[in-house]
Amino acid sequence: MTLIKRLVTSNLVNRLNNLKTLSKNGYCTHLKFAEHKPIEKIRNIGISAHIDSGKTTLTERILFYTGRIAAMHEVRGKDNVGATMDSMELERQRGITIQSAATYTLWKDTNINIIDTPGHVDFTVEVERALRVLDGAILVLCAVGGVQSQTLTVNRQMKRYNVPCLGFINKLDRMGSNPYRVLSQMRSKMNHNAAFIQLPIGLESDCKGIIDLVGEKAIYFEGPLGTEIRYDEIPKDMRTESDERRQELIEHLSNVDDTLGEMFLEEKALTENDIKAALRRTCIKRTFTPVLVGTALKNKGVQPLLDAVLDYLPHPGEVENIALIEEDGKEPQSIVLNPARDGKDPFVGLAFKLEAGRFGQLTYLRCYQGVLRKGDTIFNARTNKKVRLARLVRLHSNNMEDVNEVYAGDIFALFGVDCASGDTFTTNPRDGLSMESIYVPDPVVSMAITPNNPKDRDNFAKAVQRFTKEDPTFHFYYDNDVKETLVSGMGELHLEIYAQRMEREYNCPVTLGKPKVAFRETLVAPCSFDYLHKKQSGGSGQYARIIGVMEPLPPHQNTQLEFVDETIGTNVPKQFIPGVEKGFREMAQKGMLSGHKLSGIRFRLQDGGHHIVDSSELAFMLAAHGAIKEVFQMGSWQILEPIMLVEVTAPEEFQGAVMGQLNKRHGIITGTDGNEGWFTVYAEVPLNDMFGYAGELRSSTQGKGEFTMEYSRYSPCLPDVQEQIVRQYQESQGLIQPDKKKKKN
Repeated sequence: MTLIKRLVTSNLVNRLNNLKTLSKNGYCTHLKFAEHKPIEKIRNIGISAHIDSGKTTLTERILFYTGRIAAMHEVRGKDNVGATMDSMELERQRGITIQSAATYTLWKDTNINIIDTPGHVDFTVEVERALRVLDGAILVLCAVGGVQSQTLTVNRQMKRYNVPCLGFINKLDRMGSNPYRVLSQMRSKMNHNAAFIQLPIGLESDCKGIIDLVGEKAIYFEGPLGTEIRYDEIPKDMRTESDERRQELIEHLSNVDDTLGEMFLEEKALTENDIKAALRRTCIKRTFTPVLVGTALKNKGVQPLLDAVLDYLPHPGEVENIALIEEDGKEPQSIVLNPARDGKDPFVGLAFKLEAGRFGQLTYLRCYQGVLRKGDTIFNARTNKKVRLARLVRLHSNNMEDVNEVYAGDIFALFGVDCASGDTFTTNPRDGLSMESIYVPDPVVSMAITPNNPKDRDNFAKAVQRFTKEDPTFHFYYDNDVKETLVSGMGELHLEIYAQRMEREYNCPVTLGKPKVAFRETLVAPCSFDYLHKKQSGGSGQYARIIGVMEPLPPHQNTQLEFVDETIGTNVPKQFIPGVEKGFREMAQKGMLSGHKLSGIRFRLQDGGHHIVDSSELAFMLAAHGAIKEVFQMGSWQILEPIMLVEVTAPEEFQGAVMGQLNKRHGIITGTDGNEGWFTVYAEVPLNDMFGYAGELRSSTQGKGEFTMEYSRYSPCLPDVQEQIVRQYQESQGLIQPDKKKKKN
């Protein structure tokens, strides 16, 4: 009852009345969140979707109906408050989620830890790290937009971490909503074995409620805030459809669940509990996706979604979490962690997110095994550093609540722990346990960055140090070639947001230069080398000879570098092989064609020669340098550029203009899709041609068009682009004179 006491002391009578109303309707019979519960009463879920599908609005409704907050606010903060989970001022202004935010709440005596994630592809690492520590997820789909590009990305991320999910088709109240089309897209585009477990009663402005196909009843949400739930019979005009959809649901379940399949074949009468049990089994195995419907903005369908989270998504004890035991000179052994909440096993936790808090670095962790108490000592498995815990907190957006202990399955945070994202913490370092880290995609866009005022350099350094530590996809480095400080990220919006945060949070306005693309250089055909490095200048000299072949890797591996030792005998002593590899990898940092990194190359060392006195690891490293320079002169090279998957959505009357723009930018159209006056075009476009596209698309579609893009692969660039890049590099190095005619033009 601590929350109610706090509300009373604050004299917030209207909030208290609101909570009483919720309590009467059975929403928050308990407001004591942080109590120790059995593992069956714990759920860790994430809410993921494409941009603007209603994730944050849905989270706001969940918090309200569970009694966690006393009033609902809208995402864009029109009432100058904004959604609870969008705690950053920049998020409220832009109406987008930038950072994933954690909270916990209570529904029907079950603790639910929730992470609200961003939808924009530029903040994809926030989704990655959230899904890494979650047991289940709600995949939100827009009833109008359907399966969009970022929906597919989120789906791939769920598959990578084997996260079971529920589908929730949101925004039924919008014009043009069509949940049936969204379901068919889930089956065709995402290959989900999915079926409705709910049907909408009316669409668009006529959206009245939903039909529960499992329990065969209609559910209506009444009252100004949708808190009063009324159960009724299925409307007569929808009985036929609901019977057909229920039969379809049973057939889809029977295909993947043996127990229900046998009952179905034997034509036994299926009870509500039989179907619920089958839904839970198949959902946890990821062989079936239950699809629910509703509209979060109009307060319909949220409470049944919470029931479905308890009924169908797994608790921490039903998910297998594996740790590796690493010992020197041995293959890592994998063990299954014990999720029991009795605290008998040693503590194992994973740090999945870092944030600069008011009291130092705030580290978000998930406890996978054992119990952790205030005052305990834990060890970082990567660095072996010892940390004594002075404070344990649970998070509600940007608010913290102190707790004395956390158990397996809990998500919590610590202060003052020096670590990196993806580090494992244990209470016993001798166990040698570590957990699989988080997949971090490579940044694709670089921009020059300079503080507007040289006096702000200290604040600039602090901001960069904090942001690069918090976000593993945000990189900062100094380029000696162009004598510029560069930042790299997942897109222009990503870097723009950080520039704005530097000004707001550190009072350090910065200027971002034109984005630079991470090109790569690679070989076109194999090229052999036979290089002798010999140097004598008094005393012991340097002698190393290496013979081999450099060859291109297959296209699907063109972002990798491989070193293969094929030597036989003692012509190249084994202790000098690392020197050759080091020389190859050093030279791969900067190609001679355009100054970009080498990739997609295999270096095969086949033979060589050494001197009994003059050979050393340094000599062989310098020989590798010389061999690669020789291959630069002899071989045929090409430049690779990143290709982006681009998805553009706009009204049909602008289809010709949009396709023309993509063709002009050397895009390859891979598919189109039409829906009630709108079209979607899918294309693969070089990243170098995508800069400035946002403004061009808006101006040519009267501000109605929108696009998303994400990295797909590296591919050879066009000959004229390669020539231009090489020429610019040679001019910058002073190898050739600038072309004055081109400058005049």
